[in-house]
Amino acid sequence: MCATACLLLGSGTTPHAAVTFGCQVSATAITFGTYNPLNAGGTVAAGSWAVICNATGPGSATVAGTLSLSTGYSGNYAARYMLSGANRLYYNIYLTPGYAQIIGNGSAGTYAPTATGTVTAGHAYQVSGTMYGLVPAAQDVAPGSYVDSIVVTVTY
Repeated sequence: MCATACLLLGSGTTPHAAVTFGCQVSATAITFGTYNPLNAGGTVAAGSWAVICNATGPGSATVAGTLSLSTGYSGNYAARYMLSGANRLYYNIYLTPGYAQIIGNGSAGTYAPTATGTVTAGHAYQVSGTMYGLVPAAQDVAPGSYVDSIVVTVTY
C-alpha cells in the first residue's frame, strides 16, 4: 500500500501581531509484506504520519487541524481494498492497534484525528501518530503485488 502526503499551507493571525505559518504533512507507507490467508489473525502492519508547522513574523497562532485519509481505490471507507490487476485484497487502516476505529474523514462511522497547538514564530510545532493496517484472514486471492493509493490530508 502506498501513502501519498499532501502539502498544506495556512495562515493565521492573532489580535496583536501577525504571524504566518506553513505546515508540511508527511506519511510513511503501510507495507503488509506477504499475505497468508491461513493466518487466523490476518496480516498487520503500521505506518506513520507527521505534521510540522513553522511560523514567521512576530507572535504566535493557535492551530487546530484535522487529519483525514481518502477511501483509496474502493471509494468506500468500510471496504478499502488493494488491487493486483482486477484482483482485490480487502484491508483497512485504523486509529489504534485494536483495529476498531477506521481512519477516514469523520463520516460514516470513521474517525478523523484532531489536534490543537500553538505555533510560535521561530519555533516548530509537530504532531505525529501511527496508522495501523489490517488485512483480514481467509481471503482467497491470486498471488500478486497488491497496492492502493491513500491521500493523507490535514485541514486547518
